[in-house]
Amino acid sequence: MVPNTYDFWLFDLDGTLVDAEWSYTREVFDRVGARLGYEFSDRQAELLWHGLTGARDPLLREWGLDPTEFWPAFHAVENPQARAEASYLHDDAARLLDDLHEQDVPVGLVTHCAEFLARPVTDRLDLTARFDTFLSCSDETGWKPAPDPLQIAMDDISVDPTSQRGVYLGDGDSDVGAAWNAGLDAVHVERHGHEERGRCVRADHRVWSFDDLPRGGTADALWGSGAARTDGSGFEDD
Repeated sequence: MVPNTYDFWLFDLDGTLVDAEWSYTREVFDRVGARLGYEFSDRQAELLWHGLTGARDPLLREWGLDPTEFWPAFHAVENPQARAEASYLHDDAARLLDDLHEQDVPVGLVTHCAEFLARPVTDRLDLTARFDTFLSCSDETGWKPAPDPLQIAMDDISVDPTSQRGVYLGDGDSDVGAAWNAGLDAVHVERHGHEERGRCVRADHRVWSFDDLPRGGTADALWGSGAARTDGSGFEDD
């Protein structure tokens, strides 16, 4: 998909553009577990860190954990500098961002990652200046798959999906849902595999790498039907 296919591009951050080394993730869950008196398995840590099965709070409750206790503990043990040092930019994401920079199209970031953690990561990886708008979701902005965070970002860069074609790229079903609910096309990049996730994710374009985005055309690699877009989710059974 050549950059000029869309008038503006919005991105998720974690799992889409960047990831953290496993050693850092494992250490975070060890420290959270020590605070909560709970031992997280590697699988549990992967599911929560990457959101592989969708919303995380139901998983926490299934494991007997209170989300209102987990998330404060999670954020308390994370060190922004340590996370930034453990983070890396995916090569395919770097190439796509370079292409978009050359085309000089509006590019924004909308992430569930707290700003005190996201900013050090994008600063260290020289990404912050690449974005024309930078939004970390909160209770005030709303959370994906609601369209509100994406709408706020679009308002900030003065774009309108009713008259311009935009796209949101992410690695989770909530990213796809947010895109469709906001009137955007959705790209889902699968960085873990359907077996790890336990299901497939619907999207207008489903790729293993941004290098695989179709070249040319406007909707020449559409996945799923228009009817599939109405439920605001990105999941389909594998």
